[in-house]
Amino acid sequence: MNDTTRRSVLTADDDRREGRSTTHPSRARRSGALALAATGALTLSACGLGGGAGSSGGGEGGEGDEGPVTIGISLPLTGDFSEPGKGVQRGYEAWAEYTNANGGLLGRDVELIIYDDQSNADRVASDYEKLINQDQVDIVVGPFSTRLVVPAAQVAQDYGFLFVEPAGAAEEVFTQGFDNLFYAAPAIANDHYNYLAEHILAMPEGERPTTAAYASMDDPFAQGTAYGLKEKLEEGGIETVADEVYPPNTTDFSSIANKIANTDADILVGGTQYQDAVNLIVALQQLDYQPRMAAFSTAPTNPEFPEAIGETEGILSPTGYTPDADYPSNAEFVDFYTEQHGNPPNEDEANAWTTMQVVAAAAEANDCADPSPECQQSMIDWLRENEVETVVGPLSWDAEGRPQAAHLIQQWQDDEIVIVLPEDASDAELSFPKQDW
Repeated sequence: MNDTTRRSVLTADDDRREGRSTTHPSRARRSGALALAATGALTLSACGLGGGAGSSGGGEGGEGDEGPVTIGISLPLTGDFSEPGKGVQRGYEAWAEYTNANGGLLGRDVELIIYDDQSNADRVASDYEKLINQDQVDIVVGPFSTRLVVPAAQVAQDYGFLFVEPAGAAEEVFTQGFDNLFYAAPAIANDHYNYLAEHILAMPEGERPTTAAYASMDDPFAQGTAYGLKEKLEEGGIETVADEVYPPNTTDFSSIANKIANTDADILVGGTQYQDAVNLIVALQQLDYQPRMAAFSTAPTNPEFPEAIGETEGILSPTGYTPDADYPSNAEFVDFYTEQHGNPPNEDEANAWTTMQVVAAAAEANDCADPSPECQQSMIDWLRENEVETVVGPLSWDAEGRPQAAHLIQQWQDDEIVIVLPEDASDAELSFPKQDW
């Protein structure tokens, strides 16, 4: 990557009205920078790390006679899921820039067309209809969140398109009858806390927590993570003393915080995204509720999390990714992304990059990247039978698209987030009880 890969921003009134933005590959090559339009959808030129990039036919990036491979995406860049949605966007864009600099996919440039679905399920379905019918993209990949993945995957299935997605982890994604869907992460939501559940239930009886409180966003992924752990702990004899569910747009957590604090539960589990976790923790801090163990999905990996809540020591979170993992393509991904952004990638960026690695592997194995039924089905069939090396580790899937691996458990310790479970992959021992926040 050269020093000029940083993005310049262009605004196009016509694209804004259409809800999309474009990056023109030739302009990007002439300037040495990737140009983006700051509107609802983007077009970027690119190629893939891990899964084996095709070689370029020339120094200009390998567009060749066939033109670019177009990949269509809709993401929640505004609305309830905008924080993680922007992380996924960064991961997709980073993959695109890396790929452009390394020869293209099947020797061709890649163009990403990204729409903002505004965290709206109706809008996301419309976006994928538009990507397939009007933009006539070659490939589609998924948005962020189960709420958006399900309607998007349905559109892709209706048109016979492969659908690899980075963030639809709830069990309901895999019970819709989709035969085109693959989740590009190690484990589904209900299994995210498996290692933590095993650890808690293996603690000596005198040390083991006895009560747990749960607060979850009314969202299939968020509830899946929290309730997957809840089910296992209840089976192990840990009593549920609070179980609160709140709408995605909740900002005032005082009532929920009061109910949880009044239980004085040993364990607090948050089925959360980002801002809801921050607001809940702040409300609990104000009540001086101090659980012995606290675990939240998604939020603790956000770079802004420590500043938002203050004391993070001891907070746990499941993760499918660590920048320190020694998987073959991960070091190159981390170096490239860090040079671009000044900080290493987190899980959202990694899952987006992984999604593209999976697509690239299928395209390269079948020597095709086009919307024809033959190409799309050949990529689907290949992924059903093969394992793909990615930055989150080797991935394979069952017949419904569930990945067949497990999530790590990480914890904030001494102002860093470190892997603590499983023990054979850990950087430190799990700290218990949690320090007061």
